[in-house]
Amino acid sequence: MASGHIRSVLVTGSNRGIGLQLVKCFLEKPNPPQVVFATCRDPEGARAQELRHLASKHPNLAILQLETTDEASVKAAAKKVEARLGGAGLNVVINNAGVMPPCTLESATAKDMLDVYTINLVGPMLVTKELLPLLKKAAHGSNQKGMSCGKAAIINMSTVLGSIEKTPEHYFAFPVVSYRCSKAALNMLTKCQSMGYKDDGILCTAVHPGWVKTELGSEQADLTVEESVSGIMKVLCNLSEKQHGVLVTWEGNVLPW
Repeated sequence: MASGHIRSVLVTGSNRGIGLQLVKCFLEKPNPPQVVFATCRDPEGARAQELRHLASKHPNLAILQLETTDEASVKAAAKKVEARLGGAGLNVVINNAGVMPPCTLESATAKDMLDVYTINLVGPMLVTKELLPLLKKAAHGSNQKGMSCGKAAIINMSTVLGSIEKTPEHYFAFPVVSYRCSKAALNMLTKCQSMGYKDDGILCTAVHPGWVKTELGSEQADLTVEESVSGIMKVLCNLSEKQHGVLVTWEGNVLPW
């Protein structure tokens, strides 16, 4: 099932890796969104240079400063999004920003766990909460039936490493305890969002991008960023109520919680 045209999308953590490639792919679509909001902590810094270069060629790309864990920053960004949309709703929010520091059961500290939870769980919660009125506006103003990214959607970038059922298959290869726990919590947030926003027609799905060659994933990973995001883009185009409140892979397969 086609999702319909995505008129607007916001991606967090857009200055590198999967986030940057998602922005590129949206801009390169034959029928690109009217506006792509690319957010990052420091839009003027060296790490956002490629984003700024893209913005010089694509007037529909809006770069926004956003620290996802800072409520004031999130509120300020949301106001800019609302102003740019000019009364229209926001179709898609992709909560992509995250961290995966080394962390074992033996090395974990309270600060380690709380810092990772703040970025990987609290950040997506704050961003979605602040942008929810714009997502509802898009959903309520759409004449599309069912759920889709062309109507309104919250996409949380998760991982198979957050799947409790799948943990025995790969725990010893990837202990990263704080990351695993934070993503399991993000999966629960996704499930709660799917229940809470169902009546508004907002699709809520968690996506596992695969093991990708990024700063987060390492050079030993299975997939290039281009391969992963190409798959994710196809998945986004085909999401429907069947994938509401579930964890899917970059290839569209459902993973157990």
